[in-house]
Amino acid sequence: MSKLVHLLGFVTLNVFLLPFLCKSFSPETPTDRRVLVLLDDLAIQSSHSLFFKSLQSRGFDLDFKLAYDPKISLQRYGQYLYDALILFSPTIEGFGGSIDQAAILDFVDSGHDLIIGADANASDLIREIATECGVDFDEDSNALVIDHTSYAVSDTEGDHTLIASDDFINSNVILGSKKIEAPVLFQGIGHTINPTSSLVLKVLSASPSAYSANPKSKLSSPPSLTGSAISLVSIVQARNNARVLISGSLSIFSNRFFRSGVQKAGSAIKHEKSGNEQFLTELSKWVFHERGHLKAVNVRHHKVGEADEPAVYRINDDLEYSIDIYEWSGTSWEPYVADDVQLQFYMMSPYVLKTLSTDQKGHYFTSFKVPDVYGVFQFKVEYNRLGYTSLSLSKQIPVRPFRHNEYERFIPAAYPYYGAAFSMMAGFFVFTAIYLYNK
Repeated sequence: MSKLVHLLGFVTLNVFLLPFLCKSFSPETPTDRRVLVLLDDLAIQSSHSLFFKSLQSRGFDLDFKLAYDPKISLQRYGQYLYDALILFSPTIEGFGGSIDQAAILDFVDSGHDLIIGADANASDLIREIATECGVDFDEDSNALVIDHTSYAVSDTEGDHTLIASDDFINSNVILGSKKIEAPVLFQGIGHTINPTSSLVLKVLSASPSAYSANPKSKLSSPPSLTGSAISLVSIVQARNNARVLISGSLSIFSNRFFRSGVQKAGSAIKHEKSGNEQFLTELSKWVFHERGHLKAVNVRHHKVGEADEPAVYRINDDLEYSIDIYEWSGTSWEPYVADDVQLQFYMMSPYVLKTLSTDQKGHYFTSFKVPDVYGVFQFKVEYNRLGYTSLSLSKQIPVRPFRHNEYERFIPAAYPYYGAAFSMMAGFFVFTAIYLYNK
């Protein structure tokens, strides 16, 4: 009996504490807060402390674990314990606890965010996870990105694997509005993305003179990865708005690269500090939804002159549609202002396509006449813009024809037919009278 009481008390306590343990993604405060950091070595916590402190200073709760810890888990009782995952364990061959490749991909598929830091020693496991996210690392496990024209100048002549790159994606949403003046130091492996995919983007690219090869051996054949096709750092925004950052260098996050001065080969300008800290701080704000996250509220439609939403429209009705769109600024929801939000009135194909007007305060609206076609339509807003979470809204509404007692008594378009009928009747009457009374 006492064991049963203890068991019931334990279950009750866990059920009570579960909401506090699982601070999941909330539509009201979309920023990730609890982050699991998996490391190859706890020394990385010190060698990359500036990056971690930048996250903690913005309110993130980082939970550092060794990647092979047998007790680690992403979820408990079917609820996720973390909002985001950072993998700074490039050499790991197998995770501990209940974490594996499938668990990490399920974590992303459930709408959570992921950062992957790889290097020249990246294991097959890390490479496979990156491949599932849409990028392919160089198949040569000994290959590094080499650039003999855009390398970082140093006191000792090296193998030009330390690259100074300033080929950033052109997006203020992703990298912030402040220009990154200094090049970013990068040393690691390159990868490619599918150019036809709109979900994967290069945020830091190699220069046209770069190539991927083993710096310790002579080239016996042309390298498989060359030029600007090589991505150094890429991002993914999945269809469920989960965000992933994939870097071919773990050192890019390190204190040494954050603090190092940098001078790009061929440039006379020597920067006292590299652009790594600014680049990764701004990029992490995007990955963790501190920027570029949209939500739509107050979706309304009704007939012109009315306030209530009807259950059905009639053909040729005049209607109004409105929606409010807000953007998360990192601390609060602010009105989102744009001129490219469109509405479709859709049945198999768009019968009406309207660009919504805006009052510059986040309120979007339009009006139009229901098509002269009856059936089941949808109000659809599909909004996709670089760097922003996608909005996909739809609501069905039936459209009916006129009832038999709703047609006009006399249709103006039919006046010629009315005239023809009455003139025929009058002519028949005249003809009959003449025929009957004519001797």
